[in-house]
Amino acid sequence: MFHDGFMGGMWYGWIFWLAILIIIGWVIVNQMNKNKQNAQSPQPESAMDVLKRRYAKGDITKEEFERMKKDLT
Repeated sequence: MFHDGFMGGMWYGWIFWLAILIIIGWVIVNQMNKNKQNAQSPQPESAMDVLKRRYAKGDITKEEFERMKKDLT
């Protein structure tokens, strides 16, 4: 009689811990996917970054760069 009650209690205990492990795994996978998506999403370029890149490539002269820089600040 004691043996039957003990086994029944163990069965529910295993279900509980299995559910906990599944939930923990699900949370970990979701966090990893969110981190991956955040790392892959490009950051928007600021106007100053665009201006510096254009000047570095030679698209604009120093005078144009200084005038546009003054306009941005």
